[in-house]
Amino acid sequence: MITLKSKREIELLTVAGNIVYKTHKYLLPYIKEGIKTNELDKLAEDFIRSQGATPSFKGYNGFPTALCISINSEVVHGFPSNRKLKNGDIISIDIGACYKGYHGDSAWTYAVGEISEEKKYLLEHTEKSLFIGLEQVKPGNRIGDIGAAIEAYAKEHKLGVVRELCGHGVGVNVHEDPEVPNYGMKNTGSRLKEGMVIAVEPMLTLGSPRIFVHDNNWTVDTEDGRPSAHFEHTVVVTADGYKILTGE
Repeated sequence: MITLKSKREIELLTVAGNIVYKTHKYLLPYIKEGIKTNELDKLAEDFIRSQGATPSFKGYNGFPTALCISINSEVVHGFPSNRKLKNGDIISIDIGACYKGYHGDSAWTYAVGEISEEKKYLLEHTEKSLFIGLEQVKPGNRIGDIGAAIEAYAKEHKLGVVRELCGHGVGVNVHEDPEVPNYGMKNTGSRLKEGMVIAVEPMLTLGSPRIFVHDNNWTVDTEDGRPSAHFEHTVVVTADGYKILTGE
């Protein structure tokens, strides 16, 4: 069921989203060659808790850590570990924070040191595809308009669209209705209304969009081992468009 959020709920979701945004900014100086991904996880969890919030993902359906950290060909849901970042890696960091029962959710993909031109291309156009999708967020449009815009942009730039994973509503649960696919047809799906809060999160690949799930039953990887990127914002539908809750 899709719920429209009240003014009070949107205020709490705004605080939660801002904590997620601040956590991304806090981690940025630490994202460099040699750091272990579980060190990033510890830094993030401590920071989230210092803001009066709790990590949304830790314990979610058994997920073990505060962050999802996915490197290079990993699409989403990577486990932080003793793995050290290397120069040339790209790292997707997905952060959720729960403040007074309401969630913020945002992922961003970062370069570690100097990355290849093709990885730069992937990051640039996956991030742009997010904002192309967000341009469709306004009352009266439909969920399918978002996915259609992202898919068209990805195809134009010869990037693969992972179809098995999608965006979602956000509120008292970190994942709510509606699902927000990164592909689709215009004028299809649920109609967007003022007060809806959704996470839009394109996951694009340099090669085939085919994926597989690791033995941990969480981490999703590209089948061909080619790099993948992930960018996500939580937004609220306003009277004339949208407002990003996980940014400045």
